[in-house]
Amino acid sequence: MNLIDVTEQFKSDDDCLAYIESMRWPDGIIRCPVCGYDRISKITRKKTSKNKRTRIYQCLEATCKTQFSATSGTIFNDSHLPLTKWFMAMALIVDAKKSISANQLKEHLGIGSYRTAWYMAHRIRKAMESPNADKLSGIVEMDETYVGGRAKGKRGRGISNKIVVIGMKQRDGNLRLSHAKNANKHTLADHIQKHISKDVDVIMTDEWGAYVPAIKKTGIIPDRHKTVNHSKKIYAEGIVTTNGIESAFSLFKRSIIGSFHKVSIKHLHRYLSEFETRFNARKDKDRFEATLHRMLDIKPMPYAELTAE
Repeated sequence: MNLIDVTEQFKSDDDCLAYIESMRWPDGIIRCPVCGYDRISKITRKKTSKNKRTRIYQCLEATCKTQFSATSGTIFNDSHLPLTKWFMAMALIVDAKKSISANQLKEHLGIGSYRTAWYMAHRIRKAMESPNADKLSGIVEMDETYVGGRAKGKRGRGISNKIVVIGMKQRDGNLRLSHAKNANKHTLADHIQKHISKDVDVIMTDEWGAYVPAIKKTGIIPDRHKTVNHSKKIYAEGIVTTNGIESAFSLFKRSIIGSFHKVSIKHLHRYLSEFETRFNARKDKDRFEATLHRMLDIKPMPYAELTAE
């Protein structure tokens, strides 16, 4: 569902609420989000202020009596923005190859302040996290890159003011991105164990010395590790290459430079989740629906939590 589809299908908040209800209660039986009771009364009212939903329900369980809407307990909870703008923002973010900045969202959707647009974008990014993703298998390319301010006269590993982004990409498959404080053997081993199956056919890396002990530490057979020597200007030897993961890194960095200009290390994990999910779903036609579904499943993220140290 692209932006045109969204604007045509969801012309009002009531349209959005009806769609959210169908996703949240697919069997058509509305249940109280607090106690799960399925006997409820419906209160249909005119929208009288910007922070009130048009469809309200009340639980009829004697000890509960909770009033709720389809957005209660979701990441939309307590948002004063119209759901129509939320839906358009999701469509823009999930489809934008190089992402879209909060300032662009503010201008395109007529959102009152940059802070509101920024908060909205981060809640959508939170919904794009995939904590239980399947481990990579087959042929996996692995590499690391660095994000952060420039250090005069320095490049590559060992720069103190940069953060490491570790990337793994299954050949003709999915991408995994995560950040770390360093790229030593212990850190790399932890990320390999988390994201790569022990039955992987082969892991392809560059010649960085920490990969050998890291892979050994995970228990993966050493023969399944192949390297390509970039220091000798070699970028492919037969099928052994890390060009796939490096292309993903290049696209991610272009999104930072072109859309965000800079990102906070504090929030980097959500930018990585956004890029990873969009990259993995680039051929899926239900990207919008999948993101919306996750937004209904995760807990709300208060602004104080987002900005806390």
